[in-house]
Amino acid sequence: MDTDFNLLFDFILDNFGTENIFWIFYVLNLIFGAISFKLGFARELSLLKNIFVYIMLAAGTFVITIFSIFKLPITESLIIIAAVLAIYRYRLYKQRKSRNK
Repeated sequence: MDTDFNLLFDFILDNFGTENIFWIFYVLNLIFGAISFKLGFARELSLLKNIFVYIMLAAGTFVITIFSIFKLPITESLIIIAAVLAIYRYRLYKQRKSRNK
């Protein structure tokens, strides 16, 4: 029984080949990591702190992209995290809007 849950990896491999697979995963991980940070972090940071966080995010994304290449579900997890945080923020927005009426 084959339990390969790497649908995104297989899709990218089939459609784009292996030439730029690292950079494709790097960009996807960076985008979904930035979305997750923006949706999940409660406080607003100053510009300098925000720049520092995004630089560290880009460096950390380089490391987790290596795990994506080894067929670990990193990108898939980031997609799920971003979706759950988006749903949470939307429900929080609706709740605050109804409370203020």
